[in-house]
Amino acid sequence: MASATVPLLDDDTIPFGEEDEMRDPSRAGQKYTHPYVTFFHLFFRGAAILIYMFCGWFSDSFITSFVFVVLFLSADFWTVKNISGRLLVGLRWWNYVDDDGVSHWVFESKNSRVNKNEQRIFWLGLILCPVFWGLFFLFALFGLKFKWLLLVMIAIALNAANLYGYVKCNYGASKDLNSAATDFVKTQLFKNAVDIMTRPSGAPPPTNVRPTGVV
Repeated sequence: MASATVPLLDDDTIPFGEEDEMRDPSRAGQKYTHPYVTFFHLFFRGAAILIYMFCGWFSDSFITSFVFVVLFLSADFWTVKNISGRLLVGLRWWNYVDDDGVSHWVFESKNSRVNKNEQRIFWLGLILCPVFWGLFFLFALFGLKFKWLLLVMIAIALNAANLYGYVKCNYGASKDLNSAATDFVKTQLFKNAVDIMTRPSGAPPPTNVRPTGVV
Protein backbone atom coordinates (compact mmCIF):
# COMPACT_ATOMS: atom_id res chain seq x y z
CA MET A 1 0.00 0.00 0.00
CA ALA A 2 1.55 3.26 -1.16
CA SER A 3 1.87 6.01 1.38
CA ALA A 4 0.78 9.52 0.48
CA THR A 5 3.41 12.23 0.39
CA VAL A 6 2.73 14.98 2.91
CA PRO A 7 3.91 18.41 1.68
CA LEU A 8 6.22 20.38 3.92
CA LEU A 9 4.76 23.27 5.86
CA ASP A 10 7.20 25.71 4.25
CA ASP A 11 5.75 24.91 0.81
CA ASP A 12 2.33 26.16 1.94
CA THR A 13 3.61 29.35 3.58
CA ILE A 14 3.26 32.65 1.73
CA PRO A 15 6.78 34.09 1.24
CA PHE A 16 7.47 37.34 3.05
CA GLY A 17 6.70 40.26 0.75
CA GLU A 18 4.18 38.43 -1.46
CA GLU A 19 1.09 38.97 0.69
CA ASP A 20 -0.22 41.63 -1.70
CA GLU A 21 -0.47 39.06 -4.49
CA MET A 22 -2.74 36.89 -2.32
CA ARG A 23 -4.96 39.78 -1.23
CA ASP A 24 -8.65 39.58 -2.03
CA PRO A 25 -9.38 42.20 -4.75
CA SER A 26 -12.91 42.68 -3.38
CA ARG A 27 -11.41 44.30 -0.25
CA ALA A 28 -9.64 47.01 -2.22
CA GLY A 29 -10.74 50.43 -1.02
CA GLN A 30 -12.28 49.14 2.19
CA LYS A 31 -11.49 50.81 5.50
CA TYR A 32 -9.78 47.67 6.85
CA THR A 33 -7.99 45.20 4.59
CA HIS A 34 -7.38 42.68 7.38
CA PRO A 35 -10.25 43.18 9.86
CA TYR A 36 -9.78 39.91 11.73
CA VAL A 37 -6.03 40.40 12.09
CA THR A 38 -6.63 43.96 13.31
CA PHE A 39 -9.16 42.72 15.84
CA PHE A 40 -6.90 40.03 17.31
CA HIS A 41 -3.96 42.43 17.34
CA LEU A 42 -5.86 44.39 20.00
CA PHE A 43 -7.94 41.60 21.53
CA PHE A 44 -5.22 39.49 23.15
CA ARG A 45 -3.27 42.37 24.64
CA GLY A 46 -6.41 44.18 25.71
CA ALA A 47 -7.79 41.02 27.31
CA ALA A 48 -4.56 40.52 29.30
CA ILE A 49 -4.84 44.06 30.69
CA LEU A 50 -8.53 43.71 31.55
CA ILE A 51 -8.04 40.35 33.27
CA TYR A 52 -5.16 41.80 35.30
CA MET A 53 -7.28 44.77 36.36
CA PHE A 54 -10.53 42.97 37.17
CA CYS A 55 -9.52 39.40 38.00
CA GLY A 56 -10.24 40.05 41.68
CA TRP A 57 -13.92 40.46 40.83
CA PHE A 58 -14.21 36.88 39.61
CA SER A 59 -11.62 34.89 41.52
CA ASP A 60 -9.49 35.22 44.65
CA SER A 61 -6.93 32.74 43.32
CA PHE A 62 -3.68 34.37 42.27
CA ILE A 63 -2.61 31.24 40.36
CA THR A 64 -5.75 31.28 38.22
CA SER A 65 -5.34 34.95 37.39
CA PHE A 66 -1.63 34.46 36.70
CA VAL A 67 -2.25 31.59 34.28
CA PHE A 68 -4.96 33.40 32.31
CA VAL A 69 -2.95 36.61 31.99
CA VAL A 70 0.16 34.72 30.85
CA LEU A 71 -1.88 32.74 28.31
CA PHE A 72 -3.25 35.92 26.75
CA LEU A 73 0.18 37.56 26.85
CA SER A 74 1.71 34.56 25.08
CA ALA A 75 -1.05 34.53 22.45
CA ASP A 76 -0.55 38.25 21.94
CA PHE A 77 3.23 37.93 21.59
CA TRP A 78 2.95 35.17 18.98
CA THR A 79 0.18 36.94 17.03
CA VAL A 80 1.91 40.30 16.90
CA LYS A 81 5.31 38.83 16.04
CA ASN A 82 4.21 36.38 13.36
CA ILE A 83 0.96 37.70 11.88
CA SER A 84 -0.17 41.25 12.57
CA GLY A 85 3.22 42.91 12.07
CA ARG A 86 3.68 41.15 8.75
CA LEU A 87 0.21 41.82 7.36
CA LEU A 88 -0.65 45.22 8.84
CA VAL A 89 2.65 47.10 8.42
CA GLY A 90 4.88 44.83 6.30
CA LEU A 91 7.50 44.29 9.02
CA ARG A 92 9.05 41.13 10.43
CA TRP A 93 11.74 40.34 13.00
CA TRP A 94 13.09 36.96 13.95
CA ASN A 95 16.09 35.11 15.34
CA TYR A 96 18.12 32.09 14.28
CA VAL A 97 21.17 30.23 15.54
CA ASP A 98 23.86 29.29 13.01
CA ASP A 99 25.99 26.13 12.91
CA ASP A 100 28.55 27.74 15.23
CA GLY A 101 25.92 28.38 17.90
CA VAL A 102 25.90 32.14 17.32
CA SER A 103 22.53 33.84 17.66
CA HIS A 104 21.56 36.25 14.88
CA TRP A 105 18.71 38.79 14.93
CA VAL A 106 17.08 39.73 11.62
CA PHE A 107 14.86 42.80 11.09
CA GLU A 108 13.03 42.98 7.76
CA SER A 109 10.85 45.56 6.06
CA LYS A 110 9.12 45.22 2.70
CA ASN A 111 7.74 47.84 0.37
CA SER A 112 4.03 47.21 0.07
CA ARG A 113 0.67 48.94 0.12
CA VAL A 114 -0.19 49.49 3.78
CA ASN A 115 -3.66 50.35 4.98
CA LYS A 116 -3.29 53.60 6.93
CA ASN A 117 -6.07 52.76 9.39
CA GLU A 118 -4.53 49.36 10.18
CA GLN A 119 -1.08 50.89 10.43
CA ARG A 120 -2.33 53.46 12.94
CA ILE A 121 -4.06 50.81 15.05
CA PHE A 122 -0.99 48.58 14.95
CA TRP A 123 1.36 51.22 16.31
CA LEU A 124 -1.11 52.57 18.87
CA GLY A 125 -1.63 49.10 20.30
CA LEU A 126 2.08 48.37 20.21
CA ILE A 127 3.02 51.56 22.09
CA LEU A 128 0.12 52.13 24.50
CA CYS A 129 0.00 48.67 26.06
CA PRO A 130 3.58 48.80 27.41
CA VAL A 131 2.67 52.17 28.92
CA PHE A 132 -0.23 50.56 30.82
CA TRP A 133 2.01 47.76 32.05
CA GLY A 134 4.57 50.33 33.12
CA LEU A 135 1.93 52.02 35.27
CA PHE A 136 0.92 48.65 36.73
CA PHE A 137 4.58 48.07 37.57
CA LEU A 138 4.71 51.30 39.59
CA PHE A 139 1.46 50.51 41.39
CA ALA A 140 2.63 47.00 42.28
CA LEU A 141 6.07 48.23 43.35
CA PHE A 142 4.88 51.01 45.63
CA GLY A 143 1.98 48.88 46.85
CA LEU A 144 4.46 46.14 47.82
CA LYS A 145 2.51 43.57 45.79
CA PHE A 146 5.54 41.55 44.84
CA LYS A 147 3.72 38.49 43.51
CA TRP A 148 1.87 40.72 41.03
CA LEU A 149 5.13 42.48 40.26
CA LEU A 150 6.48 39.26 38.73
CA LEU A 151 3.46 39.01 36.43
CA VAL A 152 3.80 42.64 35.35
CA MET A 153 7.49 42.14 34.58
CA ILE A 154 6.63 39.21 32.31
CA ALA A 155 4.09 41.41 30.50
CA ILE A 156 6.60 44.24 30.11
CA ALA A 157 9.25 41.87 28.75
CA LEU A 158 6.93 40.38 26.11
CA ASN A 159 5.44 43.72 25.06
CA ALA A 160 8.81 45.46 25.00
CA ALA A 161 10.35 42.69 22.85
CA ASN A 162 7.79 43.22 20.10
CA LEU A 163 7.98 47.01 20.41
CA TYR A 164 11.77 47.02 20.14
CA GLY A 165 11.76 44.55 17.25
CA TYR A 166 9.30 46.51 15.15
CA VAL A 167 10.93 49.86 15.90
CA LYS A 168 14.20 48.35 14.63
CA CYS A 169 12.39 47.06 11.53
CA ASN A 170 10.76 50.41 10.87
CA TYR A 171 13.86 52.57 11.29
CA GLY A 172 16.41 50.17 9.87
CA ALA A 173 18.13 47.16 11.36
CA SER A 174 21.62 48.48 10.69
CA LYS A 175 20.97 51.80 12.38
CA ASP A 176 21.51 52.03 16.11
CA LEU A 177 18.72 54.15 17.55
CA ASN A 178 20.89 55.34 20.43
CA SER A 179 23.69 56.43 18.11
CA ALA A 180 21.16 58.14 15.85
CA ALA A 181 19.84 60.17 18.78
CA THR A 182 23.41 60.99 19.86
CA ASP A 183 24.30 62.16 16.35
CA PHE A 184 21.23 64.38 16.29
CA VAL A 185 22.17 66.04 19.58
CA LYS A 186 25.76 66.58 18.40
CA THR A 187 24.51 68.15 15.17
CA GLN A 188 22.23 70.51 17.04
CA LEU A 189 24.99 71.52 19.46
CA PHE A 190 27.39 72.23 16.59
CA LYS A 191 24.75 74.22 14.73
CA ASN A 192 23.93 76.32 17.78
CA ALA A 193 27.64 76.95 18.45
CA VAL A 194 28.19 78.12 14.86
CA ASP A 195 25.16 80.43 15.08
CA ILE A 196 26.50 81.99 18.29
CA MET A 197 29.99 82.49 16.84
CA THR A 198 28.80 83.99 13.53
CA ARG A 199 26.02 86.17 14.97
CA PRO A 200 26.99 89.86 15.29
CA SER A 201 27.53 91.02 18.86
CA GLY A 202 24.41 92.47 20.43
CA ALA A 203 22.11 90.84 17.90
CA PRO A 204 19.15 88.96 19.37
CA PRO A 205 19.16 85.18 18.99
CA PRO A 206 17.14 83.82 16.06
CA THR A 207 13.56 83.01 16.93
CA ASN A 208 13.46 79.83 14.91
CA VAL A 209 16.20 78.02 16.87
CA ARG A 210 14.76 74.90 18.49
CA PRO A 211 15.96 73.67 21.88
CA THR A 212 18.70 71.06 21.74
CA GLY A 213 17.39 67.53 21.80
CA VAL A 214 13.83 68.35 20.77
CA VAL A 215 12.81 66.45 17.67
